Amino acid sequence: MEANQAIQNIERKIQAIKARLQALGPMRPGSVSQQYNVCGKPGCRCKDPQTPRRHGPYYQLNYVYQGKKKSQFIRRENLKQVRLELATYKKFRKLTDQWIGLALQAAQLRLKNAL
Repeated sequence: MEANQAIQNIERKIQAIKARLQALGPMRPGSVSQQYNVCGKPGCRCKDPQTPRRHGPYYQLNYVYQGKKKSQFIRRENLKQVRLELATYKKFRKLTDQWIGLALQAAQLRLKNAL
């Protein structure tokens, strides 16, 4: 395949990725974990010497934004929405990685074409 045709093919793929990116909904980075805690009350079930039962689960979102680690608790009723946003962010990252790969291929072909 001729270099110009290959570049055009890559550009079409990039346009398709851009369209998919525009269709993405709300997103957020990070991951959710379950936390179980021990309280400070003496005689509480979480400190029972035979069968301690911790409080929870509590859901915690952890992520890094602008080089800073962030953490926040998520209410159980918001958990489904947060997980959807996390999945959307993963799609976003995958699509942008594909875009970068294609852009690098196109740049390499342009350099070869210029020689």
